[in-house]
Amino acid sequence: MIKGPSFSPASEPYTLIAGTDEVGRGPLAGDVVAAAVILDPAKPISGLADSKKLSPKQRQICFDAIVKSAHCYAIGRASAREIEQINILQASMLAMSRAIAGLQVKPEFVYVDGNRCPKWEYPSEAVIKGDSLVQSISAASIIAKVTRDREMQEMDLRYPGYGFASNKGYPAPAHLKALETLGITPIHRRTFGPVARILEASNPG
Repeated sequence: MIKGPSFSPASEPYTLIAGTDEVGRGPLAGDVVAAAVILDPAKPISGLADSKKLSPKQRQICFDAIVKSAHCYAIGRASAREIEQINILQASMLAMSRAIAGLQVKPEFVYVDGNRCPKWEYPSEAVIKGDSLVQSISAASIIAKVTRDREMQEMDLRYPGYGFASNKGYPAPAHLKALETLGITPIHRRTFGPVARILEASNPG
């Protein structure tokens, strides 16, 4: 595990280097979505950064550039039901594993955002705040964020009243109020506190 400013590349012997990151650990609804990206060194992309630090417009510009210029990229996910079954940490690991497995080219080395790597056969390194330190992780965070945000906008049309287009499933006040008045949807994570409490209240005893 590498921490912050002490980061130094561990992937120097390799050329096909992937980065992976996930979004959606905190929401009460929706999938946890991960992306994996292998950037093309011959086609540098400007503006890559932690997706949370970019405006929606900046994320979209970077998203389009990554799709156009990256060597390859892939999306992986774990559903609300899988999150309930194996917990959000393991679901995040599963989503990242699926993203890496989905790449058209097998990476020689993988950088993972955070403090641990999934259990897999790839040489890899976990990098704390990697989405700010490693460009391939930054690219993965952007792909994952834009993808999940789009999906939650679609869920807003399917399940109106919860504000998914704006809150993306996070426990915003309007979302919590909608849970009380409208109940839970099939995409809600039933083991997460506010959702679990609604279920308990509706099924006493």
